[in-house]
Amino acid sequence: MTPEQFLFHEARLLDEQRYEEWLALFAEDATYWLPLERGQEDPLETSSILHDDRTLLELRVKQLRHPRAHARQPLARTVHQVSNVMVEGQNGDLRVRSSLVVVEFRNEKQRLYGALVEHRLRRNGDTFQIAHKRVDLVNSEGELDGIAILL
Repeated sequence: MTPEQFLFHEARLLDEQRYEEWLALFAEDATYWLPLERGQEDPLETSSILHDDRTLLELRVKQLRHPRAHARQPLARTVHQVSNVMVEGQNGDLRVRSSLVVVEFRNEKQRLYGALVEHRLRRNGDTFQIAHKRVDLVNSEGELDGIAILL
């Protein structure tokens, strides 16, 4: 599997609400970060929209499936469009940058998200694992009205 195919596969899992399979793409020491500010360098010294380790990602997936998670019901339908994939590195960890557009439909409303994304991928046999995922929303400093989907 190429890095590009891996990103497309990840997007498809999210769009098909196969969250447990999506979670399995992450390494045990992985991080998932949505910075609050453009150009933010450190998720620990400044506020973030989200900064999760693997344990917190597992909790998010469980919450999505929990019958009493009313804030997430009904589950949103999404389309993740990944483009402009650029792969840096050849051996070991790869840095993969891409553009992301996500259309979300939930509760009779449609929302649109745009982001620049960076993955650090580790080779895992003939595929990869996500060691780190950073999603820089173009409107991160604007009103977000509660993000209830995985980007």
